Order: sequence, then structure tokens, then C-alpha cells
Amino acid sequence: MTHTEQPKKPNTKIKILFAAVLLVLVVGGYFGLKLYKTYFAGNVTDSQKFLYVRTGYDYDDVLKDIRMQQILKDEESFEAAAAKMNLKPNIKPGRYRLKKGMTNRALINMIKAGNQEPVKLKFQNIRKKENFAAYLANNLEPDSLTFISMLDSTELIGKYGFDQENIYTLFIPNTYEMYWNISAPEFFDRMQKEYDKFWTAERKQKAKALNLSQVQVSILASIVDAEALFDKEMPIIAGLYLNRLNKGMLLQADPTVIFANDDFTVKRVTNALLKVSSPYNTYRYAGLPPGPIMMPSINAIDAVLNRDDNDYLYMCAKEDFSGYHAFATNKEDHEKNARRYREALNQRNIFR
Repeated sequence: MTHTEQPKKPNTKIKILFAAVLLVLVVGGYFGLKLYKTYFAGNVTDSQKFLYVRTGYDYDDVLKDIRMQQILKDEESFEAAAAKMNLKPNIKPGRYRLKKGMTNRALINMIKAGNQEPVKLKFQNIRKKENFAAYLANNLEPDSLTFISMLDSTELIGKYGFDQENIYTLFIPNTYEMYWNISAPEFFDRMQKEYDKFWTAERKQKAKALNLSQVQVSILASIVDAEALFDKEMPIIAGLYLNRLNKGMLLQADPTVIFANDDFTVKRVTNALLKVSSPYNTYRYAGLPPGPIMMPSINAIDAVLNRDDNDYLYMCAKEDFSGYHAFATNKEDHEKNARRYREALNQRNIFR
């Protein structure tokens, strides 16, 4: 009788070993995936270009903004990474550039290190202090009220050698890089350094040769800037106004009247506007106004310092509305130029 062989049963130890290996792989895979998701997977969305961490913010404030602005795909993984990487006591204020797909690890390290992207401030031809304060508040952390308070602070202004009327001349229009969370006092200190850097020995000497202070140069430059549509006319206009100043004549600059009336929609200065009682009305008050009527450009400041040596005493916009001016050395020729311009205004029904 033939006996068939019975199949051998798998070794129990092998079964256990296989199960253990499988368990390790599953558990390892789970934790590996979790580790990857926590630290190395892209988690930042493209909903915002920057994360703004305000001065005084704690971890909960940052997390609240991140949530409201939908900056993260998975908030839970970020919180896990933040806990492990000790973010809570290491929050640094700033303006942080966000990139789509950025990992939690990269974002947390950026905030901890304070690796923020600088702001590029570019300002020129801003008319009033209120406008400037609003511009700064839109680009830096302090609000407009903070900047206005400092611009109106007699103590602060005196520290820099200015008064409330001429403090505006401290700011030299240019492009500046600085961090978003710069404080208002730090901003003013930076602007003073830029002012001192701008006013070189050569520029100071040129101002002295004109019998003007640095502030007076900037005030006159603001009028020149408001008058000139084209930079190449600036030195001519500057020369004209310096001629009037040196002769003791009223400047009679229309932009100062517009500023004094606080109406920048005016295209034609009428007799009614000329009656305004203001030290900025150069039709009524001799000399330069007490402060600039706008933030003058560097080109305008240099145009005053390098003014054209001419004999002009009068100017009038050309009747072709090209933006250029007709200049005259005497009142008779000026009246002819002015008549042609008035007629052109009338033809276009421009009466204010």
C-alpha cells in the first residue's frame, strides 16, 4: 500500500517573522509618511504673496492670520512641525515672502531666523504730509497716525533741525530698501542719514553761493517741480525765480496759490484764488513760502543748485498746451504771452 506524503506546514517562526517585518514596514511607512508630510511636503498655497508678522505677535496671532488667509493646505502638520521646531518662543516680526509649495520646515525656519524680504520705498512729488504718511503706512508696519504724529511733533522735528512747515524737506525722493517692521523713529533716523548723504560738500557750497539754506533750496525746488512739466526747463525756471528773489520781487508762482487754496483741481488761477490769506500765496507775500508745496525731486533740487544764468523775470504757459513755457525779461512781452494763453483757455472753456 502506497502512502501519499502530507504537505509540510509552514514554520511558525517564519510566520511570526514575516508578520513582524510587515508590521515594521507598515508602521515605518506610516511614520515616514507623517514625517515627510510634517517637514518636507509642500504645504504653502498661492493665496498670499507675503505673511506679515506684526511686532508683538505671538504664535496664536500668527496661526490666526495663517488660517484666515488660507496660507496652508494642512494646518495640523504645520502645528506639529512648529511644536517640534520650537517656533512659539522664537516668533520674529517681519514681511515674509511666501512661495507656492513651500514646506512647513522652510516657513518655520524663515520666521525663526527673521529672514524677511525688504520693502522698496519709492516716493517723489507727494504733495502733502498726510499723503506721505498714508503712503508709508501702506508699505510699512506703523500706521499713518503714527507717522503724522511724528511729523507734527515739535520735539522730534527740532531734533533734526526742522520745523513743522519745512520738515518735509528732510525726505529726499529716491528708492530706498528697508524692512517692513522698521519703527517710525528708525525710519526718521534713516531719512536723516540719507539727507546728510545727499547734501554733499559740493551741493552745500552751491547753495551757499546762491545765499540759500538747504531748506530754502528744497522749498524753491518744490515750486520749480510744480511748474515744470519737462526737466530741461527746470534750470531756466529756477534762474527766473532766483532773479525775482534777488530783485525783491514777489515770486507770483501759481502753484503756491493752488497749494494755499488746497484745491489741486485748479487749471486756471483766478483773481478770487489770489485773495487767499496764506504765507504760501506768493502773490501776496514776498520771499519763499515757509515750506515746500510738494516733495521736490532730486532733479528739481539740482536744477536750483545749477540754475540757468538768465535775465528772465516772467513766464507763462504756452498757448499750444505743450507743457512748455514762454519766458520774458520784461512785463510788456510777458503780457503778450499771457494774453495768448488766456485766449487759448477761453477757447477751451477753461475758467478755473
